[in-house]
Amino acid sequence: MSPDDARKVLAEADLLVSPEKSALAVRRVADEINVRLRRENPLVLAVMGGAVVFTGQLLPLLDFPLDFDYLHATRYGDVTTGGQLAWIVEPRADVSGRTVLVVDDILDEGVTLAEVVARLKAQGATEVLCAVFADKDLGKTKPITADFVGVTLPNRYVFGYGMDVKGAWRNLPAVYAVRGM
Repeated sequence: MSPDDARKVLAEADLLVSPEKSALAVRRVADEINVRLRRENPLVLAVMGGAVVFTGQLLPLLDFPLDFDYLHATRYGDVTTGGQLAWIVEPRADVSGRTVLVVDDILDEGVTLAEVVARLKAQGATEVLCAVFADKDLGKTKPITADFVGVTLPNRYVFGYGMDVKGAWRNLPAVYAVRGM
């Protein structure tokens, strides 16, 4: 997408979650995680690339020791509909015997996150918890639910706060929906 096309998409988009509400959601999720993991030393795994914004805002708010790594698994690549799961980068850290907190940008259909959790459990993780900035309300059951959710979004094509529209606008501090989609 060209810069001009990206600017046009943003100019025509509907604001769903303001920067202020995004920040409050992250603070609330951090508080919930702090209560749940305060006595743990978990491995926190960010799911790249969408989780980078959420993870960057979340980590400084966590008040317990942790180890950090990342993984990159995707069903989307450069397209807007999910396909076969591709593992681009697996975690370097050993998950065996660990409590793992997976941080992701959005729980959409849930297929990718469910497969990530299944793989971590198969590798010996004691417990796998999931924190997502956004959970999209699809009106149907998903194969997984997140343990910690920042905001719930309508079933629209969304971008911002780590989520992209054809590669653009992950860097926005708010969440928008593409108009007409």
